Amino acid sequence: MPLNYRHICVVRAFADWIAVAEIQSGFLFRRLRANDRIAAKNEPMTSEKFLELFRNNLVDISVDHAPYGTHSFRRGGCQWLSVERRWPLRQICEWGGWSQEFTHLTIVKYLISWNDNPTVNRDDFFNMNRPPTVACPTCNRTCHCA
Repeated sequence: MPLNYRHICVVRAFADWIAVAEIQSGFLFRRLRANDRIAAKNEPMTSEKFLELFRNNLVDISVDHAPYGTHSFRRGGCQWLSVERRWPLRQICEWGGWSQEFTHLTIVKYLISWNDNPTVNRDDFFNMNRPPTVACPTCNRTCHCA
């Protein structure tokens, strides 16, 4: 991965997490007990608990959590590879472990999202100071009518 993209490298993030959590074997995200203690057994964290903690982290850093779910991780990487890196669809499917038959269009679920906003200027895609833009389901604009 080029140096200017190191901060979004999933492999590096997992390696850092494994080191910090001192994981030698088992699940990467383990079930938590009272007072945020890790379960004695090697039990996996549920996807619901992971999403709750992830959204809490977003709130802590003043990021709107509404557009994010557990598929955001896979979808974000897929969109980045398609739009920014210009990977062909077949290569993205191979990377993601998805079918390349295109009969069920699994790839479309990851490339197109309900909260996509095609009116955002390309220069603003990674502008971290830009307010979030989520289209209103009533008028399809960013407004307060909903």
